[in-house]
Amino acid sequence: MGKFNQPNTITNRTENLAGGEAFQETPKLEFASILLTSFVKDQFYREENDTVTRIVELLGKLPDKKFAAKAAIFARTKYGMRSISHVVAAEIAKSVKGETWTKSFFEKIIYRPDDMGEILAYYYKSGAKNEPNSLKKGFAKAITKFSEYQLAKYNKKGIDVSLLDIVNLVHPKSNEALAKLIKGTLSAPDTWEVKLTQAGQKAKTEEEKETFKKDAWKDLIEGKKIGYFALLRNLRNILEQAAEVMPKALELLVEENLIKKSLVLPFRFSTAIKEIEDVTGVDTKLTRDTLIALNKAVEISLSNVPKFDGLTLVVLDTSGSMGGKPKEIGSLFSAVLIKSNNADFMYFNDHATYMNLNPMDSLLTITKRIENETDSGGTNFDVIFEEANKPYDRIIILSDMQGWINDDVPTKTFEAYKKRTGGNPKIFSFDLAGYGTLQMPQENVYCLAGFSEKVFDIIKLLEEDRNALITEIEKIEL
Repeated sequence: MGKFNQPNTITNRTENLAGGEAFQETPKLEFASILLTSFVKDQFYREENDTVTRIVELLGKLPDKKFAAKAAIFARTKYGMRSISHVVAAEIAKSVKGETWTKSFFEKIIYRPDDMGEILAYYYKSGAKNEPNSLKKGFAKAITKFSEYQLAKYNKKGIDVSLLDIVNLVHPKSNEALAKLIKGTLSAPDTWEVKLTQAGQKAKTEEEKETFKKDAWKDLIEGKKIGYFALLRNLRNILEQAAEVMPKALELLVEENLIKKSLVLPFRFSTAIKEIEDVTGVDTKLTRDTLIALNKAVEISLSNVPKFDGLTLVVLDTSGSMGGKPKEIGSLFSAVLIKSNNADFMYFNDHATYMNLNPMDSLLTITKRIENETDSGGTNFDVIFEEANKPYDRIIILSDMQGWINDDVPTKTFEAYKKRTGGNPKIFSFDLAGYGTLQMPQENVYCLAGFSEKVFDIIKLLEEDRNALITEIEKIEL
């Protein structure tokens, strides 16, 4: 055998969804990436049904179904990902038989009472029947942990699978809350939806409706009867309908424990800020106070950012396929890394450009500048390493990984960069879409995915363990 012309050991070459050269992720990594990035909605390169089809295909290919179960729990309970975790749970119910861990899985995947109905609704609509005993036993244990308030909150009428249907199916051990559910005597929950509905029903005039809504918001805010996500989502309504309770609402908004327990995804704050910025006809000082509180809240939500030694390059893909949520999220995460580390920032599409950013600016000021002042184009990963001009210790690339302009992946350009600068950086490949491909061989990069602040915990671990995402999932006990 020749000395230089050795057999090609990279066997996972593939074509990505944009038609470009790429490397295929391992089934485990692709499975985890989809779970942590998919809201079961259409994406640029993948429609909703295609996402579900792909996750079902990957589940079939994974010999370790227990890993799939752990990944679903991780996505649901750590990242707040709902629909995609319901799909996995239902598919496991359909395909995994006789495993002792499944009962524990079906208990732990239930984070809210309505998770059970969603899983069963998907299960039935996919043509499955005869629910496995492990699902019944897991759900029977899970439903007993919810309070009367939680059961009442999710006790919806007129849906395919109600909580009462679930009780009749799984026969849980009875307790006071379940007994009231069965008898139909659960107290009406003091949720914001119920409160506002009742306000609208009681009012006979528009003036009365405004008064009742104002009273409803006051009761919800002062009694702390509103969840964090509901508070965030309704800030504009509260500001416009019950301005006098906004100071108390803003206290809740910046309460650190509420933020961390809420599993609210970071981009939700950006959405709320855009809503508040559009408010008119309200006390401008109160509007400013609300924007200040939102800025504080988003910084708290992303407080667990790793502090890296050395020099970091943060690179954001701004190509056409990154438009919308991926670019919004990528801009936010870029800003977080820039504020917290000794980091340069570069964006790329069919060309790459350095952008000077002031880390003393607020997080959302930096985010907006990245969103508004970066252009779009094709996707060429080579330009990152052609433009990079320093021997960085690490390069963090935030992208959907759909390079297509050049005929090959950027491994040669990367080697040329290292030779030119004398650097040998670690590459963090941050997949913002979960399409299943990489632009460099998996053994040469640290792979991660997802929108949660938990991602930054994993980045810390990646410096020591390149398989940290998989490792964290594997730690879950069943």
